[in-house]
Amino acid sequence: MDAQFVVIIAGLALVAVIVFSVFFLRGYSGKFTFDTKTGTTPRASEGEGNTQQAAFKGRFTVLSLGVGAAFAAIVAKLWSMQMVSADHYEQLAEENRTRTVTTPAQRGRILDRNGEVLVTNRPSLAVTAYSSLADDEILVRHLANTLGMPYVAVRRNIQDNTEGAQSAHTVATDVDRRAVAYIKEHGSAFDGVEIAERSERLYPNGTTAAHLLGYTGTVSQETLDAQEKSDDPAAIKYQSGDIVGQAGIEAQYESVLQGIRGEQTVRVDADGNVVGQADAIDPQPGSDIRLTIDLKIQKACEEGLQRSIAQARKQGYVNAGAGACLCIDCTNGEILGMASAPSYDPGSFTGGISQDLWNQLNDEANLYPLMNRAVAGQYMSASTIKSLSALAGLEYGITTADTVVTCTGFWTGLGEEYGQYCWDHDGHGPMTLQQGIIMSCDPVFYEIGKGFYYDDKNPEGLQEMFRRWGLGQQTGVDLGGEAVGRVPDAAWKKEAFADYSSEDQQWRPGDMTNLVIGQGDILVTPLQMATVYCGIANGGTEYVPHLLKSVVRRDGSGDVVENEPKERLTAHINSDADLELVRGGLKGVIYEESPSTAAHFNNLTDENGQPITVAGKTGTGEKTDEDEYAWFIAYAPYENPKYVVACLCEQGGFGASTCLYAIRDVLGVIYDCPDTSTESVSDSSR
Repeated sequence: MDAQFVVIIAGLALVAVIVFSVFFLRGYSGKFTFDTKTGTTPRASEGEGNTQQAAFKGRFTVLSLGVGAAFAAIVAKLWSMQMVSADHYEQLAEENRTRTVTTPAQRGRILDRNGEVLVTNRPSLAVTAYSSLADDEILVRHLANTLGMPYVAVRRNIQDNTEGAQSAHTVATDVDRRAVAYIKEHGSAFDGVEIAERSERLYPNGTTAAHLLGYTGTVSQETLDAQEKSDDPAAIKYQSGDIVGQAGIEAQYESVLQGIRGEQTVRVDADGNVVGQADAIDPQPGSDIRLTIDLKIQKACEEGLQRSIAQARKQGYVNAGAGACLCIDCTNGEILGMASAPSYDPGSFTGGISQDLWNQLNDEANLYPLMNRAVAGQYMSASTIKSLSALAGLEYGITTADTVVTCTGFWTGLGEEYGQYCWDHDGHGPMTLQQGIIMSCDPVFYEIGKGFYYDDKNPEGLQEMFRRWGLGQQTGVDLGGEAVGRVPDAAWKKEAFADYSSEDQQWRPGDMTNLVIGQGDILVTPLQMATVYCGIANGGTEYVPHLLKSVVRRDGSGDVVENEPKERLTAHINSDADLELVRGGLKGVIYEESPSTAAHFNNLTDENGQPITVAGKTGTGEKTDEDEYAWFIAYAPYENPKYVVACLCEQGGFGASTCLYAIRDVLGVIYDCPDTSTESVSDSSR
């Protein structure tokens, strides 16, 4: 307001000068002008009464009106500034003296279904300093020596305005307590340097559940640029330097886990330097979320997968080292455990990850540890697909429950020159369709593939069946990076082989006989196949697999949001008899195919000692220049299905001799009934 009064006084002074100039400096001559042309009596040339006094009087009147108007305008403006706009100008003045800076909020925790902590926060100390200290070379060098950081790095961090010009800039995070103690003890040498309490992400179970939990990191410039273009009022407004979810659940539920920033009002001088603090609004922490994961089952999935890999190596499959294992509640789609190997420690991303470690985690030689193979890995389905192939053959009349195919070990249904082996080169002999499922006899299914190829009405009925059960599309799981998979057909091959000859682009009988046993160009994810077997167990109904169970109230008094199961699809089944034939075959895989396999499941009982019956399917996929890929998918109890467990082991050999151990270990934890069998499972099933 002082500056405004100066302007007003100056205006009044200017008006006074003008008035003085008009009245006193200009003056008048006091002389008359005579008309000398007529020779008559002298008179004023302007006529009677038009004297200098009259002219002066007129000018005075006009000037008085002008001065009065000017004074009236000044008085009106003064009244407006003092009375009407006083609050506005006072606000502007206050804004010139203060700035609002924000403080980060603590992220919400991630819990398992029973409240066990999967991700939490730990206290951390950070060293901060205002930008005005950057030019104090002695202080900066002293601070650099104390923190063990390069002088240039410390000065750059102090100058970095990404956290706001008036905010205390972060110099170092997770600072050693000895360095903090030294700075506090020598406060006079570090004038303007402050110690801030922060929180860092803590993963108390180490690598457990790493792929589904994900990790955090500094918000990217792309995200900051995108939010500038967004007009969503509910979107989180990030600032440079904010910590955000980068993968897994941390990223998927970022809007829930990310809290609300606090605000601190600071007073600044004319140069913008902070000279004091005023009001503050505390930050609000993010909400805790509860996952469907059961920590015990999660650990069983991971340990079982590692046991399967170890068994594969023991059997000579030295390249085994990667795979996935997951467990789903087939009645609602809740994921109880999800493992991927190799794994990594999400805590290594806290505070920033080194370039060397990042390169290691993305190195093919290390089998891409960051990849969640359960949802992003795409593989041949191998014999696990034979359940759907059987349903397709029955529905479209390609085969019947009574059809018998004689397996000699080498099938020549397309001609001798196009013959294909059964996995058992010695042959299985006469096989019905259900026996073909139990023994995983390839020629039984070669005949189905051939039948579809030459069926004029439904040449792609097999592909239609696969898609009907959700293959070739995402499951909708609440994790990023889910792969789509592929159900190949004639149109796909023509496009995929566009650079080849027209002959090579054609869909051939061999394509169908490969597809029907889960070989060739089909691609599935372990999660997709687990979901398919949920549908088989449920009579065709598949639920959307999900990890979020609920969002916990901020005060911890209960759940504010509970995730309801969502039906993904209900696959049409031609008849109950068809489904029962397939289910009977899957039970036979466990108890009839091999005594050594049955031995590991005969000892599975519930808490009352009653036997738990299991159904499942093994598989062994082939890939050029690599060892076989092992599969095993099972559900239990057979009479009233509740759990589906699936395991894949890359280059792990035969499914029954490697992945069986992961399946049995997970079911053993669920029913509190460890596997006591010492039977060595032979390579007896594909």
